[in-house]
Amino acid sequence: MTPRLPHAAASTAPATLPPPLPGLDPAWSRLVTVPASAGPTGGAARPERTWHVLDTAGELDARGLQPVGTLLCVHGNPTWSYLWRSVLAHSLEVAAAGGPVWRVVAVDQLGMGFSERTGVDHRLADRVADLGALTDELGLAGPVVTLGHDWGGVVSLGWAVDHPDLVVAVTTCNTAVHQPDDAPIPAPLRLALRPHLLGRATVVTPAFIETTLAIAHPRLDRSIADAYRAPYRGAARRGAVGGFVADIPVDAQHPSAAELDRIAAGVAALDVPALLLWGPRDPVFLERYLDDLAARLPQADVHRFEGAGHLLPDDADVAGTVFEWLGDHLPDGTVPTNGGAGLPADPTDTDGDDAARPLWAHLDELRDSDDAALVEMAAPGGPRTISWRLLARRIEEVAAGLVDLGVRPGDRVSLLVTPGADLTAALYACVRVGAVVVVADAGLGLRGLTRAVRGARPDWVIGALPGLTAARALGWPGRRIATVALPAPARAALRVEHTLAAVARRGAARLAAGAPLPAAPTPDAPAAVLFTSGSTGPAKGVVYTHGQLGAVRDALAGQYGVGVGTGLVAGFAPFALLGPALGARSVAPDMDVTAPRTLTARAVADAVAASDATVVFLSPAAIANVVATASALTDDDRRALGRVRLFLSAGAPVSAALLTAATELMPGASAHTPYGMTEGLLMTDVDLDGVTAAGVSSSSGICVGRPAASVRVRIAPLDADGRATGALTEAPEVTGEIVVAAPHVRDHYDRLWRTDRASRLGVHDPRGHRTGDVGHLDAAGQLWVEGRMQHVITASSGVVTPVGPEQRTERVTGVGRAGVVGVGPAGTQQVVVVVETVPAVRRPALADRSLADAVRTAAGVPVAAVLVVPELPTDIRHNSKVDRARLARWASTVLAGGRVTRP
Repeated sequence: MTPRLPHAAASTAPATLPPPLPGLDPAWSRLVTVPASAGPTGGAARPERTWHVLDTAGELDARGLQPVGTLLCVHGNPTWSYLWRSVLAHSLEVAAAGGPVWRVVAVDQLGMGFSERTGVDHRLADRVADLGALTDELGLAGPVVTLGHDWGGVVSLGWAVDHPDLVVAVTTCNTAVHQPDDAPIPAPLRLALRPHLLGRATVVTPAFIETTLAIAHPRLDRSIADAYRAPYRGAARRGAVGGFVADIPVDAQHPSAAELDRIAAGVAALDVPALLLWGPRDPVFLERYLDDLAARLPQADVHRFEGAGHLLPDDADVAGTVFEWLGDHLPDGTVPTNGGAGLPADPTDTDGDDAARPLWAHLDELRDSDDAALVEMAAPGGPRTISWRLLARRIEEVAAGLVDLGVRPGDRVSLLVTPGADLTAALYACVRVGAVVVVADAGLGLRGLTRAVRGARPDWVIGALPGLTAARALGWPGRRIATVALPAPARAALRVEHTLAAVARRGAARLAAGAPLPAAPTPDAPAAVLFTSGSTGPAKGVVYTHGQLGAVRDALAGQYGVGVGTGLVAGFAPFALLGPALGARSVAPDMDVTAPRTLTARAVADAVAASDATVVFLSPAAIANVVATASALTDDDRRALGRVRLFLSAGAPVSAALLTAATELMPGASAHTPYGMTEGLLMTDVDLDGVTAAGVSSSSGICVGRPAASVRVRIAPLDADGRATGALTEAPEVTGEIVVAAPHVRDHYDRLWRTDRASRLGVHDPRGHRTGDVGHLDAAGQLWVEGRMQHVITASSGVVTPVGPEQRTERVTGVGRAGVVGVGPAGTQQVVVVVETVPAVRRPALADRSLADAVRTAAGVPVAAVLVVPELPTDIRHNSKVDRARLARWASTVLAGGRVTRP
C-alpha cells in the first residue's frame, strides 16, 4: 500500500512557459500538446496533456544545421528541465565549432516543472508511456540517445527499452533501476516515505525541494536555486513531487515494482553504447546502484566525479563529458564499424614472453629454497626473516583459503596492511587466484583513503587493526579479514569474519585434500588498482593487468640488474611489493610508512646489514632525514652501507647536493633517480653525474635523464593559453606536456572515463599516457621536467613553468626551498614566489626588501610579490612535493588582504 498525499496533490493547472531565468534561453522553451488517445487494448484512455519542453531544434534550423540525432533528457524529482540547461547550451557550442550537431530535447515530466498539473497520480509505467506519447508527437525518428537523472534515469531507460528501433545509446546520472532485497532503501527516502511526513515534507512544505538543493556540491548560487524553486511555489504545484516519492517501489507489493523489474531486465538486454556518470556524494543514490547498473551494462563507460553529489549536472561538467563521449562513440549519430574513436586493442604487445610470465614465477622457482625472501625490521620482538620456502607455502595456502571463502577472479580485495610479510602474502595470494588487489597507501590520510576505498568498491578487505578500525568507523565496503587475532568483542565490533591465519589453515586443508588452485589469470586480466598520491587532486585508481605488472617487473630488472640473489632495502611501498616478483631478497626498514621523514640513517644501515643488501630504494624525503641523522652511524653501520652498489630515489625531484650527501654514506653505490608515476613506474633514468651536469646547464627544469628501455618520450607543445594542444614531437627545446609510451604503462583509470580519455588524447598509441607533467627534451635526448600542467602560469608576458624560477630562487643566499605560483585570472596571472628561509622565519609574511630584490633578480621572470613562510606545504605520500595549488590559494588570500595564516 502506498502512502496517501494531501488534497493539494490533486490540484490541476495548465502548462506555462517559464519566466526569464539565469542560463535558460527563452527560445528553447515550447509547449507541446499530446492529443488524447484511446490507450492500449483494454487500458484506460489517455487524455490530452500539455508538456513544457526545452528544444534546440528551432535554433539549429535557424542556423541551417542538420542534427545527426536527438539527445532526449529526462529530469528526476524534484527538479525540472532546467537541470539540463548546460547540456543544451554546450550542444549549440559544439555545433557552432563544427562538431557533431545534436538536437537536445529536455522535458518537464507531467506534474513537474512548467508542464501541466494533471491532478492524477502518475505511476512509473504511466511516466514511461507518457514520454513515449510525447516523443511520438515530437516525431522523434532516431537516432536517439537518452540522458536521465534520478528517477528520470529510470523513465529514460524505460523509454529506451521500449524503443529499440530508435535508441542508439543510453547515458545516465545518479540513477537506479533495482533495489536489492537485502538492502534497505536509503535513509533520506525512508524518512520521507513515513506516512506522517510524506505529505508535509514533499507537498505542504518545500522541505524535499530545499533538501535537494542544499546537498549540491558546491552550494548553488541563490539565483540558480531560485530557478529550481520557480515551478514549485505553493503546495498546489508540488503534488507530483510527493507523488514521485510515493511511487518509489519499497517492496515487491508496490504498484510500480513490476514496472521497475521490467525496466531493469530490459536494461540488461540493451546492446548499445552506454555512459554512466556519477556523483559519489549522494545520500540517496548510493554506490551500490552504480554497481548494479554497471553489471547490467558491462559495455558501459563509467566516470565518477569525485566530490560531486546528487545534482550532478550542476556539480560537475556533465555536458562536456557527454558530448566528448558522443563525439567518440557516435560522431555521426551511429556507432562506427570500428567501435568508436577509442584506442585500438593491443593483445600482443607484452614486450616478449617475459612479461607474460606470472608475477609469482620466481616464487615457484625458489619454493624449495631456505634462503631469506623477506626481512621485517619492525616485527614484534626484533627482526624476522621469512624464507622463500615459507613465503611460497604461505602464499599458496592463503590463495587456496581465499578460494574456499568464495573469492573469485575479478573480485576486488583492498589491502589495508603496512609493508611486510602479511601484505606480501595477501597480495601475491590474491593475484594468484585472479582477484584484483586494491592498494591505497596510508599516506593518503583517512579522508583520501576513504575516497579511494569507497571508489574502488572492494568485495573484501584484508587489514591490520588500524585499517580495520578505520574501515568500520568510516563505513568502507567489503567483507573483512584481519591479519591479527582479535578478541571476540573486537571481531564483532569491527565486523571481522576471518583472520588471515585461519584463511591459511583453510587453504592448507583444501590443498591437502587435493583441490587445485584455479588456472592462472591471463596476461590481459586485471591484477591491481593502485592509487596515485593525491598530490595533484583526489587520488585516482590506476588499473594494471597481469601482463603490465609483469612488464613493470621486467623493466626494473633490466634497467638495474635486480634479480635472484639481490638484497633490496625498500623504503618505498610499491618497490617493496615487487621484491618477490623480482626474486630479490627484500627488507622493509623500521619506519612509519606514512611519514618517510621518520627514516633514520641507522635504520637504513640496520636493514642493509640484516639482508646483506646491495640495492637501496628511498623516497626523497626519507633521504633528507637519513643524511640529517648520519652522525649517529657507527663504524659497523658505515661498513654495511659501504657494500651498497646501487642507490635509487624516486617520487619527487632530488637535488645533486642531496644525492651527493647520500652517496657519501654509501660510497660504493651508483646513485640513480628514475622518473615515473603510478601510471608508469620507470620512464626515464638519470645518475648522479647527469644530475650534477644538469646543475650547470642552461636548461630550465630538472633533468630526469634518458628514456628507459622500451620507453618512448614525446612532448605535446604548449599554446599561448598554457594548454598542450600541439602535435607530439621529439624535437629538442620544445616545452609542453610530457607524453610517454611503454609496455609497462597502466591499462586505464578506474571508473574515470573522461580522465582516461584525456590521458590518451592525441597519443594514438594504446600504451601511451599524457603524464600531466610539463617539460622538454634537450639535444642529447634527455628529459627535463618543468612542473605540472595545472601549475603552468599564464602571465601577460607569456607562459611560465614553475620549476626553473624555483631553482634559480633557491640559489639565493638565505633561501631554502621555493614555490612559484600564479595569482589572478588566466592570461594575466601574476607570478608570486613563496620561500622557506634559512634560518626559518617564525610566521608567514612579506619578504623584506633585500630578500625580495634578490629573488626578483634571480627568478628570471617578472615577480609581483615575494612571501616567506616557516615551511612550504607538501604532499602526504612523499613529504617533498610542494603543493603549489594549495600555495596559490593561500597566496591569493593573503595578497587580497586576507588573514595571514600558515599555508
